[in-house]
Amino acid sequence: MKKLKLIICAFAAVFSVAAPSVSRADGTNSAGATPPPRPDLLTTCPVSGDKLGEMGKPYVFIYKGQEVKLCCPDCKKDFDKNPKKYMKLIRAADKPAKKQDSQSSNSH
Repeated sequence: MKKLKLIICAFAAVFSVAAPSVSRADGTNSAGATPPPRPDLLTTCPVSGDKLGEMGKPYVFIYKGQEVKLCCPDCKKDFDKNPKKYMKLIRAADKPAKKQDSQSSNSH
């Protein structure tokens, strides 16, 4: 009977140690989970300048935590040659336009 209790306790100890790692495996409960990518707010392809969707569904991928939308897979080659250039355009679209209303409201 003592052996049975020992086996049950050992099983419970192993299960309590293994259970948290199982719940973290899918990334839903992990403190180190990666945040979702920042959305690409551009409505045009940063490479070609074409309006997204005109040539079908945009080619979408993640680059360093940033969603990138291109008009077609062919533009990916140019993006890969100079990603810094195109990331500037994408990130510029993230910045809200400066409101001129604040200046006009101060000059009553």
